[in-house]
Amino acid sequence: MDKKVTVVGAGNVGATAAQRLAEKELCDVVLVDIVEGVPQGKSLDLTEAAPVEKHDAKITGTNSYEATADSDIVIITAGIPRKPGMSRDDLISTNAGIIKSVTEQIVKYSPNTILIIVSNPLDAMCHVALEASGFPKNRVIGMAGVLDSARFRAFIAMELNVSVENTHAFVLGGHGDTMVPLPRYSTVAGIPITELISKDRIDALVDRTANGGAEIVGLLKTGSAYYAPASSAVEMAESIIKDKKKILPCAAYLTGEYGLNELFIGVPVKLGKDGIEQVIEITLTEDEKAALMKSADAVQGLKETLAKLG
Repeated sequence: MDKKVTVVGAGNVGATAAQRLAEKELCDVVLVDIVEGVPQGKSLDLTEAAPVEKHDAKITGTNSYEATADSDIVIITAGIPRKPGMSRDDLISTNAGIIKSVTEQIVKYSPNTILIIVSNPLDAMCHVALEASGFPKNRVIGMAGVLDSARFRAFIAMELNVSVENTHAFVLGGHGDTMVPLPRYSTVAGIPITELISKDRIDALVDRTANGGAEIVGLLKTGSAYYAPASSAVEMAESIIKDKKKILPCAAYLTGEYGLNELFIGVPVKLGKDGIEQVIEITLTEDEKAALMKSADAVQGLKETLAKLG
């Protein structure tokens, strides 16, 4: 492989992302985690699956960052989940420290890499990574919109009993219950879903999308979603590695677009070899604008919490 991707965090999301990257033969993979033996064991297990899955990607597990040197992309999944009794501020404080430390180590060995942030609270962690890396804004990207759009697409396909390949959906805004699914821009084989599904059913699908992560947490009892988050991060990585220039909804650092400044928010972007190559500005109705601003206010609140803690 002539490309190299590091995945930081060998939990369920990280290990699944490593698996998807290798099995698509996109790159060699380095899996990093602070727990001794875990990234090494999972990497060895994935390597032993390679003859069956028929790929020649090299997968390395490590507890240090030397092996990550010269990575083309780094997917950061490290951090702790929110635990019972833990406040939002506690979660932000703990994970901000982890993301800052991880980013500084990554930049030391891969100064030209592109960062894809998966850790939560997503929008706030993007701000931490941007500041800690000193990278230009096009090389720090948050994975949220791809996942939220995938969930919306899955629910649309289930509702209409059609192939998921025929569904396209847009979800903007922050990653959380203030996200902004856009039914007008969501289609099945080019037909807007507003012409195929009643408003009350669309509203139900939008609500289910906004609470997609919580629904899975509730079903699993312990742990959270990882197959779809991993797939979403890998779709972004693939567009960058192959310079596909896919337009995907990602958390991007806005400097005036959509009337927002110095804020990571989910918007459609063109992803190519340089990371975010263009922020696509679409026309929004007054209601959609208001929903996006409400979402931006929630992200601004996270940013202010970070500043207080920092």
